[in-house]
Amino acid sequence: MLKTFIWYPKDLGQVLDFYQGIFKENMQVSDRNELANGEIFTSSFKIFDQEFIAMATEGGAEFNYSISLHVMCDGQAEVDYYWDALITDGGEPGNCGWLKDKFGLSWQVTPFQMGEHLGNPDPEAAQYAMNALRSMQKIVLADFVRA
Repeated sequence: MLKTFIWYPKDLGQVLDFYQGIFKENMQVSDRNELANGEIFTSSFKIFDQEFIAMATEGGAEFNYSISLHVMCDGQAEVDYYWDALITDGGEPGNCGWLKDKFGLSWQVTPFQMGEHLGNPDPEAAQYAMNALRSMQKIVLADFVRA
């Protein structure tokens, strides 16, 4: 079995509540292990059936873009929802659909339809789509097509 382990610097309860608010029924928390002071130290949870273990304690390395969680969306409405929700309250936009949430964790929010544009059999259309992608922060499907 393989699970993703994420080390947050503090306040795992806030982390879990934030993600639960975004992913709703697509997130299940299976356990929360508390310290004597009531803070959540570790937790196991799933988002879209991907299993995670999280720990909250000071001393871990800062998150960076070398690893990210990828939310594959179906259409612009889903991109807009997940992008806006994950970047709220202090997140940072990146390029080409990447962002950091308010905890510093990197995410990619992309629609599966993006591949249709980037893999277009017309080389000019595919290059246009690639150039458009390079200028985007949040992915906007309409911008992959010439006006």
